[in-house]
Amino acid sequence: MQIERKTISATVGIEGVGLHSGIYTKIELHPARSGSGITFVRTDLGGLRIPALQASTTALDHATTVGRDDVSIGTVEHLLSAIVAFGITDVDIEIDGPEVPIIDGSALPFVHLIDAAGIKSLGDTIEPFRVSRPVEVKDGDKWIRIVPANRLSIRYKIDFSHPSIGKQSLHFEPGTDSFAKKIAPARTFGFLHEVEHLRAVGLARGGTVENCIVLGDKGVTNGPLRFKDEFVRHKVLDLLGDLALVGLPLVGEITAHKAGHALHSRFVQQILALPEVTRDGQHDSVGLRQLSPAAS
Repeated sequence: MQIERKTISATVGIEGVGLHSGIYTKIELHPARSGSGITFVRTDLGGLRIPALQASTTALDHATTVGRDDVSIGTVEHLLSAIVAFGITDVDIEIDGPEVPIIDGSALPFVHLIDAAGIKSLGDTIEPFRVSRPVEVKDGDKWIRIVPANRLSIRYKIDFSHPSIGKQSLHFEPGTDSFAKKIAPARTFGFLHEVEHLRAVGLARGGTVENCIVLGDKGVTNGPLRFKDEFVRHKVLDLLGDLALVGLPLVGEITAHKAGHALHSRFVQQILALPEVTRDGQHDSVGLRQLSPAAS
């Protein structure tokens, strides 16, 4: 099975404050040539190009960051989730600061942005990334695994000791329409009691009740929720964005339990460390840079 390479049809842009840095930034999505991959371009730093790849990634539980030569771009996961949901394989993301704008805390603004740009075929195909055997990463009672399959599917479970969350689960099979309706609107969330600590370590400086679900001791302080299970839907959103850092469309059946960005990152590393990668029935001993056009 091969997948059509796609980019956007026109340049589009959006701007806003970064969730963690508090810095106001502007981004523009530009059509890109076939094989160039998904690439961030720091326009404020002479056009430094940073591929959206695990090799250039650092992750915290609160966000995912890509970087190169001591230059980084933070909170990339919401934008990347929308890009891969549309099947876009090649696009330049110009940004004039250190963090992708949080906008409303979901991927929906980026879905609207890509809708406005339009999608076009690049006339080429790409082979998806297939695991040849099960891969699992664990951290205590948290885990995430993938087993071989003919399509990408995700089963995600979370369990928080909070009255507004509790145990939630979701089975999702990515597709442009289903992503836009079921996943993209789900917003990031945080706990009121963690805010002081996060800001003390330089995070959540741009967080407000307009771009994040805030949870107090007894419930949501800035409701209403967009979905009753908005929290697990946002976890799926984050995972899709983090999986983009494989560098190729991923095929397999994924199950996640109480995972987060840090475990997502370890999971992608483990996938890419496989000595054998199955692509359309072929077995190759290859590394990330051989696999991914985005790294060239």
